[in-house]
Amino acid sequence: MAIISPALRQANNGNWQTAWRWSRFLRPTCKVLLQADWPPADHAGKPPACMIALHARRSADAIARFAEACPDSPLVVVLTGTDLYRDIRTDASARRSLDLATHLVVLQDEGLAELAPQHRAKCRVIYQSAPALKAGEPNRRSFDVVLVGHMRAEKDPLTPMRALELLPDDSRVRLIHIGEALQSEYLEAAQALQARVWPATARYLWLAGLPHGEARQRIRRARAMVISSVMEGGANVIIEAVTAGVPVLASGIPGNIGMLGRDYDGYFPPGDSRQLAGLFERASRDPAFLSRLQVQCARRAPLFAPARERAEVIRLVADVMHNPKAPQ
Repeated sequence: MAIISPALRQANNGNWQTAWRWSRFLRPTCKVLLQADWPPADHAGKPPACMIALHARRSADAIARFAEACPDSPLVVVLTGTDLYRDIRTDASARRSLDLATHLVVLQDEGLAELAPQHRAKCRVIYQSAPALKAGEPNRRSFDVVLVGHMRAEKDPLTPMRALELLPDDSRVRLIHIGEALQSEYLEAAQALQARVWPATARYLWLAGLPHGEARQRIRRARAMVISSVMEGGANVIIEAVTAGVPVLASGIPGNIGMLGRDYDGYFPPGDSRQLAGLFERASRDPAFLSRLQVQCARRAPLFAPARERAEVIRLVADVMHNPKAPQ
């Protein structure tokens, strides 16, 4: 069994977390090779009986090589984000990955709507998971909202930054930002915001990159989490907040709606810093509203249980090995 992830441990991103988790689920029952490409440079001997490749475009070369070398073996492509909501519409290699795959996976149920009927027929939904954590003791002096994710255009980190500028002088909201700046404009914006002298106290704390475990501890001690992405396949950080009892303020994009439900009350229009500023203030000043978000998130928590994801991944592999050809 080969699991192909375009990002490995050093990237510390969602694709890596998914690949690592799935490899741990499968290792008790089969030998798993977790790698960035196929075949690896030191490849020799018998090819894997099955490939699971994350991301239709970024893993397209490995997918094509495996399909050619092992035409009778199952090939699972997991659509993880930009490939589902952008690449399969515009990139020929991503579209070819959909055709070559014998089976497809999306990470939340709204993702199925993005696929053509022939691709939807061979697709299933597997929600990701995280171990439950007890909510931590929050900061009493501020209303801490955590933002987690390396800064790039798809994550739209500037919208929450701009929302801070719109808060009233007496606001208790503080944004704790975890993630590396992958482009100079985000580095400059984060440094400028961190250096700003606010009317009462610091409103922005940028921690850059943190190990995964430390980031989870920051999440569980926050009052809320914000995800401002304009494109998501099924964000791990939503799961990590929900399974720690932390409500989410989310951009109203399909990938987030598929995670939190269509009737969730914590959405704001993507890119709308004024609406997000209003959500920040409402969450920090209205305990009933914050409590309602917590209850709504708690209803979604069973979807994100590790035992459920483990069972679905094991079932996926059993099904594809039993029926290696694409469903007709």
